[in-house]
Formats: sequence, C-alpha cells, structure tokens
Amino acid sequence: MTTTREPTAAGVALAAAKVAQILPATPLLPLEVDGRTIWCKAESLQPVGAFKIRGAWHRLTDLTETERAKGVVGVSSGNHAQGVAWAARRLGVTAAIVMPVDAPAVKLANTRALGAEVVLYDRPGGEDRDEVAERLCQERGATLVHAYADPWIIEGQGSTGIEIAAQMQALAGGGPDLVVAPCGGGGLTAGLALACPDARIVPVEPEGWDDVCRSLVAGRILPVDPFAPPTPCDALQTPSTRAVNFAILHARCPFGLVVTPAEVRAAQRFAFARLRLVLEPGGAAALAAVLAGKVEPGARTAVVLSGGNTDAEAFARVLSGDD
Repeated sequence: MTTTREPTAAGVALAAAKVAQILPATPLLPLEVDGRTIWCKAESLQPVGAFKIRGAWHRLTDLTETERAKGVVGVSSGNHAQGVAWAARRLGVTAAIVMPVDAPAVKLANTRALGAEVVLYDRPGGEDRDEVAERLCQERGATLVHAYADPWIIEGQGSTGIEIAAQMQALAGGGPDLVVAPCGGGGLTAGLALACPDARIVPVEPEGWDDVCRSLVAGRILPVDPFAPPTPCDALQTPSTRAVNFAILHARCPFGLVVTPAEVRAAQRFAFARLRLVLEPGGAAALAAVLAGKVEPGARTAVVLSGGNTDAEAFARVLSGDD
C-alpha cells in the first residue's frame, strides 16, 4: 500500500457525504422473516450493481493530480472492478483491473464497457493476483486500489452503514442493533463497524472460504485453505483478510457465520420472490444466514444485499431449481 493511514469513523462520514453528492441512497426494504421484520439494504441497485462503487469513488476522488495522471490498478472478480471503472471514467482516470479468467462473463463485459483495461490472471491455475497487480503498478507508476485492504475503500464501503442508520432511524425508530453482511476480505464489514458503533456486525462467508470466521475465533489472521472448494460466491473468494481490516473486525465482530451453496440459492430465490430483486450468490450470503436461522434478528436488524451481478443463465438455473 502507498500509505499507512488508518480508516476512521470521520473518514466514513466524509465518504458518505461524497457519495451522497453523486448517488441517491439505495432502498432499505422491510422483509418479514418468521414473524419478525428485518431491513434489507439493496446495494444490488447501485449503478454498477454492487456496493463497491462507494469505496472506489472515495478512493479515486482523493488521488493527487500526479496520481490521477498515472492511473490506477485494481484487483477484483468483478464488482470492485466495475466500481473502479465507473469512478475512473467519471474522473478521467486510466484504470487497469486484474480479473480472474473464470470471472462471470457479465462482470468482465461490464468492466470493459465502462472503459477499463482488463488484465486476466489464472486463478484456477494458482496465479497470484496481487503479484500481477504489483507488477503493473511498478511498470506504470500507477496507484493500487485494493478491493478491501485500503483505508479509503473501507471508509467508502462504510458509507452503506451511514445510510442504513439514517434510514432505520426514520423507518424503524432507531439505528440498527445488528447488521449482517456478506464478507470477502472484510472491507464492507470493517466499514460498517466504523459507521455503526452501537450495532453488532456479523460477517457471513461462503462454505470453504470462511477465513474471516476462523480468524475471529483464532484471534489472528488465517488464510483460506489452498484446497478450498469451488463456490458460486465469486465475489467473496478472497485468500485472506489483511491487518487493516482484521484490526477492526477483531475488535467489533463477536463471531462470523458460514453459509452453504444451497442456503445461498434459497436466499436468491427468496429475495426474487419477496423483494423482486436479482441477487448474485455473494450478494445473497447475509440473507442466507438469516433465513437459515444462523443468527437471530434483533429489534432492528439490517441485512446487506451487496450485489446483483449474475449471468442471466446462472440466475435462471437458480430460480428453476436446476442447480
């Protein structure tokens, strides 16, 4: 990283103000589950189909003129890629995104359509995406915009929590006491912890990719098993959290949860039937944990529906049950 700056609550507030200047707040939708109302934050309705636009905007708007001139490099399976590409195009910044060869076709296509250069790496073959990104940064003098291990990214994603708190105050009579959110590297959950200091923050990861959950138990960062199974939650496939994220998560998250592919598919179908929302697998992970009874909703529970970038054919198979 180019800085040792730590993410702060003040930084989250600044990020929220910056995001509010260019984007409307995403809806907070009530949903009844087993007789209790939970509040679903529909980040799948962002212009790039995911919350990642928040951190990307906060990061790129804080680049110096020299940094803007040299461009940025991102690493992503697709949602952060689109967020960075969207912000870069709006700001006139060149962006190159390191993406896996097996990323969903819709995410690859959308990233290219936003004007970013896509640099593919072989995730199934064990190629290290961070090494590819670092090489590009060194060759071009570009700034790395990491998907989660960046203080600006954490603060930007935390703007989701600022919106949730204001919306729940108006709709539910108070801020959230529990926020359940999908978790890959911990950028979103760390940001939510800074934004909502009075709420329990519960990260949810896919089966086999539960490094944050295991790290919270161990009290130290543990990586994903090198032989982790395939998961439909491509947006949550991160090799390990980083120190800047874990410092916040370890202090604020009492535990993490793991969901299975079947539970994720059930949540996708539930959200489509009850909220009329298209969710990608990773975007449905938090809702999956609630529907599966793995966390008991509080008086004012928020659930982040983090993204909706899924191939039409894959989503049709989920809806049909042919999965």
